[in-house]
Amino acid sequence: MRRDDVLIGGSWRPVSSTTDVVNPADGSVVGTTALATRHDVDAAVAAAGSALPAWSELTPGERAAHLDRLVEVLEGDAERLVDLTVAEVGAPITTVRRWHVHAALDVLRSAADHARLLAHERRGSAVLLRRATGVAALVTPWNYPLFQLATKLGPALAAGCTVVHKPSELTPLSAYAVAEAALVAGLPAGVLNLVPGTGADVGAPLVAHPGVGVVSFTGSTEVGRQVAGAAVTNLARVSLELGGKSSSIVTDDVDLEHAVRATVESCMLNSGQTCSALTRLLVPADRLDDAVRIAGAHADAMAVGDPTDPDTELGPLVSAAQLERVDALVAAAVARGAHVATRRTETPAVGHYRRPVVLSGLAPDDPASCEEIFGPVLVVHGTRDDDHAVSVANATRYGLSGAVWCDDDDRAFAIAARLQTGQVLVNDAEFSVESPFGGWKHSGFGRELGPEALHEFTELTTVQF
Repeated sequence: MRRDDVLIGGSWRPVSSTTDVVNPADGSVVGTTALATRHDVDAAVAAAGSALPAWSELTPGERAAHLDRLVEVLEGDAERLVDLTVAEVGAPITTVRRWHVHAALDVLRSAADHARLLAHERRGSAVLLRRATGVAALVTPWNYPLFQLATKLGPALAAGCTVVHKPSELTPLSAYAVAEAALVAGLPAGVLNLVPGTGADVGAPLVAHPGVGVVSFTGSTEVGRQVAGAAVTNLARVSLELGGKSSSIVTDDVDLEHAVRATVESCMLNSGQTCSALTRLLVPADRLDDAVRIAGAHADAMAVGDPTDPDTELGPLVSAAQLERVDALVAAAVARGAHVATRRTETPAVGHYRRPVVLSGLAPDDPASCEEIFGPVLVVHGTRDDDHAVSVANATRYGLSGAVWCDDDDRAFAIAARLQTGQVLVNDAEFSVESPFGGWKHSGFGRELGPEALHEFTELTTVQF
């Protein structure tokens, strides 16, 4: 897909500058994307503002019907979405089909369903009106470009906001496909506007734009701080989904091998480039050696290679810079005394590949255990008891996700209830697009998914009788 245009007010407009989209698996150019400018941001926000009154005045059911049509068009193009995402992200095709494309469609369907449930709430003699905040600036990352767009676009449109979307310039192709689908589906002009580009030229002016009423950003904690600071200048609402360093707590009564293998698979999903990945494994100290052995063996057995091969479990990292960063963080941990439980190091000769790594022997406050690496790296620690495990899990600046493996539901819930994190999966529970997702502490604030996601894009007016 080669594009040199932006979508503003329902029309594709050419821009003067473009950049290549590179396949991280082999370095080939798989497309081009426009590099928009501040002028394009101004035009897109103006178009969204012009479309806002008519769109927000539609009934929730009418907006839901538009979302239904968008999903229908995207479903018909699902395999092309899979191919585009594999090419631009480098994620394995099985991962992309389930967690990038079909999960994104499920999110959009869910948003349409929740739109139909929007209603005025009566509280005593008062009526609470929930109304669209205004123009929504959606800034999405490169690791799950389609899914992250769906988690923002669906609720924003369902709530009555119009949208300006800035995707990562590394992975913009699926964003173009969604914009194309929106036009085919008959979404009114100006309701969805697309302005790809860099953070400096597009992201910064977009989140600070006085015409924007709400900003939804997913990315690093460091950039999230900048986004929040820029948005607050105009007192715009802000929702931030940021970094994570999530712990998987294994108790002394559970099947150790099953819990460890599942944790390894979570950690390595999308080549470790998942903010909610379980990247810390906490096991009873007397089972530490066995846990490290199991984790290392399972990680060594994982298939790393061509992301178009259905048997591949880990593809490349998204860029050379990301690979260099992960390699440097692992090397630094080893220099500080980390034990490497994995043995295999071979990777394809071409592409930004890195085999999974399992580390142990580090203190819980070591940087490798506390800071987000965003690569296929698992750190294992031994803990004395449940209290110690909770203490270690909470002793990071992040609080996005977590897991508890325990055969006693009451004990598992007691542990989960003490974790300072936005989501806890117990045993084999799976991530659900119907449940609110978001962070504590430096993992951000606000919630995506479920009816709570729509609330991020609305304001309340109380009418008192």
